[in-house]
Amino acid sequence: MTLKRYGAEKSGAGGQNLPFARAVEADGWLHVSGQVAMKDGEIVNGNIVEQSHVAIQNLIAILDEAGYGLEHIVRIGVWLDDPRDFWSFNGVYKSYFGEHPPARACVQSSLMVDCKVEVDCIAFDASRK
Repeated sequence: MTLKRYGAEKSGAGGQNLPFARAVEADGWLHVSGQVAMKDGEIVNGNIVEQSHVAIQNLIAILDEAGYGLEHIVRIGVWLDDPRDFWSFNGVYKSYFGEHPPARACVQSSLMVDCKVEVDCIAFDASRK
């Protein structure tokens, strides 16, 4: 089995290299690292709705780069900084995954400074085995 890593370019705060891959592909499986509402190396200002859109769009961009689509997502993990944001997050989430709902876990966890949400996923495409 071969592993394909989708690199860790300078995408952290202040343009620093992050010590992990954005995603790793193995035998048809794609594991995408947690994505937050980051643009140009900085967390975007905004409420849970705005940050959720950016975090999910960042996740989708990595899927696209690797040649996977939303229909390939098997599981999504969600971390919310404030559990009161659950229903607002769900509204955004449904707008992306309503057609292809994957399995999901959603927990409350303290996140990095100014982050309100983080999402990761595991995708599978049998044609890539």
